Amino acid sequence: MEPDYPPETLHTESDHDSVCNTSWVSVCPRGLWKVHQKRLNSQQTASDPAAISSNNCPRLGSLCRVQVRLKANNDEAENVACEKTDSVLQVPLGDWTTLRLGDGQCDITEACLEGMRAGEKCEIQLSPLETGPDAAVPHPSDESLPFFATVELQAFTPGKEAWEMSPGEKWEWVKSHKDTGGVRFRSEDLWGAADSYSKAMKLVITFCNHVRDVAKKGWEYEAEEQREATLETLDPSAEELNKMKADLHSNLSLCQLKLNQPERAKANAAKATQLEPGCAKAWYRLGKACQIVNELEEAKQAFRKLLELQPEMPAALKALKDIASREKATNAQLGLRLSKMFSSR
Repeated sequence: MEPDYPPETLHTESDHDSVCNTSWVSVCPRGLWKVHQKRLNSQQTASDPAAISSNNCPRLGSLCRVQVRLKANNDEAENVACEKTDSVLQVPLGDWTTLRLGDGQCDITEACLEGMRAGEKCEIQLSPLETGPDAAVPHPSDESLPFFATVELQAFTPGKEAWEMSPGEKWEWVKSHKDTGGVRFRSEDLWGAADSYSKAMKLVITFCNHVRDVAKKGWEYEAEEQREATLETLDPSAEELNKMKADLHSNLSLCQLKLNQPERAKANAAKATQLEPGCAKAWYRLGKACQIVNELEEAKQAFRKLLELQPEMPAALKALKDIASREKATNAQLGLRLSKMFSSR
């Protein structure tokens, strides 16, 4: 799963002020939330494309001085001390605070800041995307939903787009996103963990493209004995990139298993085993995902491979025993149906 939902611009029109309404889906510890943002820009900004370029907006790594205030409704603003909304927005409410864009401290706030300029303010409306008594977000019978807030950007420091970063800077962000995913997972923020792992994966893919381009260039201009040396001097190395990709696919698979997304978990676990055949965790997660989607033969193959790596592993032995029992019960039911079908003739 890659919880990466592109913003949908609804409209941009006005005689005096440009009102830009944008909607997207964001993650937080309580699940997925639909965010509707209304940003008021000055007439100068709307008429000057350069004024709204990325150079005038926060970018990855920017330190942003921001204030988030809750509103009682869409017309009347007031501070509300509410544990529920605090756990969604993940920033101190009503106070000026500093966050670094890209750290994942608050996905909703960061998404708002990406298109704002210093001194701008926007209004957001938040409502849970998934609801129900067993969901990670409140039931729609809660009278406080949806709720509204304002986000104000006072100032920010320069940041960089991914393509502007050196390989070393980009690699540090990959590791940062992965570490953030681990922190979020341990705090049971499964959607947030998957989001962080996905962000790391996107940067790793650009690294892999870079390695391929360097290798191709080396093959064109260097002698054969120099090609291997060219690849070995890359930082990170091709081997490190391969292991990172495998780890991220495996971690995504675990998140998706817990989020009841077995097909996606299966796909990511399979990629992890292809990249790193010796990764025991990936084989286990592949087996569990196949079990859930009732692909029992594939599940058995995954668990047997796991036992080759870690003989007598209790979890793998138990899984194979459960599959055997399940197949036995299925065969018994099939036999009973066949006997009834032939006995009725």
